[in-house]
Amino acid sequence: MKKYLALILSLVLMLTAFAACTNTTTDPTQASEPDATTVADAVEEITPSDAAPIRVAGMKGPTSIGMVKIMEDNTVSGTYDFTIAGTADEIAPKLIKGELDIAAVPANLASVLYNKTQGAVSVLAINTLGVLYIVEKGESVNSFEDLIGKTIYATGKGTTPEYSLRYLLTQNGIDPDNDVTIEFRSEATEIVSVLATAEEGIAMLPQPYVTVASQKVEGLRTAINLNDEWNKLDNGSKLVTGVVVARNDFIANNPEAVTAFLNEYKASVDYVNTNTEDAAALVEKFDIFAAAVAKKAIPQCNIVYLDGEEMASALTAYLTVLYEQNPASIGGNLPGEDFCY
Repeated sequence: MKKYLALILSLVLMLTAFAACTNTTTDPTQASEPDATTVADAVEEITPSDAAPIRVAGMKGPTSIGMVKIMEDNTVSGTYDFTIAGTADEIAPKLIKGELDIAAVPANLASVLYNKTQGAVSVLAINTLGVLYIVEKGESVNSFEDLIGKTIYATGKGTTPEYSLRYLLTQNGIDPDNDVTIEFRSEATEIVSVLATAEEGIAMLPQPYVTVASQKVEGLRTAINLNDEWNKLDNGSKLVTGVVVARNDFIANNPEAVTAFLNEYKASVDYVNTNTEDAAALVEKFDIFAAAVAKKAIPQCNIVYLDGEEMASALTAYLTVLYEQNPASIGGNLPGEDFCY
């Protein structure tokens, strides 16, 4: 018990310090770090790791969309107990304590959890690639070079969206501190308001907020797909948004259940990507996002299932990019070889 309390308090102190120099945001591409109150209230007693049904959590947004078919099938089978949380601070302490078995979380938070629990969690699969886009109210931007001298509105200051944007600008020969102006807002809705009232404007937004913005801002168009631009670098990494993690004690005690879950997860991702309209209805049913928005956003959310060597190489390379910009963003150190299942 004392060991787990120490781990939780360590996680809180590190994330609180890191979050202190960032803006509050509802951006689904970044981890919403647990605060001290959330974790302290949750600390009661360690629960058994082999409790049934299997306890699975996800966040509202793209990282949970890929499992909606499992959730629908589960309404009959009852194999799983699903929780859809608004932020990661509802998930992280429960995963550490053993109150959750499996969770879909931002990629950098998986690394933070690994570091602060001395490797007690592993990544089972990558479930979401890049969901960030440069959008423009106008026709002037078609490449990164066209951003020189421009102002870019964005969310996610001090977190993965900022690091991803700065990395791509740099890789395209653009100094993010001198060649462009990046103005941060705490929420995507603030950016939508700015674009709606301006004659022209440029912003970096994640899906599904790109879809929301396009419905509210006349003349808004997608200018640059950051996922495509990352892939053009051809350096072995991928722009990784979300992953599925599990506690190692749960994996060790339930290997067959983990295998079955991963098989179901892969099938669910295939279903979502080939049955957009039906999947969108399930996204709304499980209170992840409105169906009308999900129907248009899903094809742009890069919902995937990557495991094994492909997962390990892509995730390691991506975390290395974040580490080189700010080690604290991934928990201070690159995870060990046992990070990937």
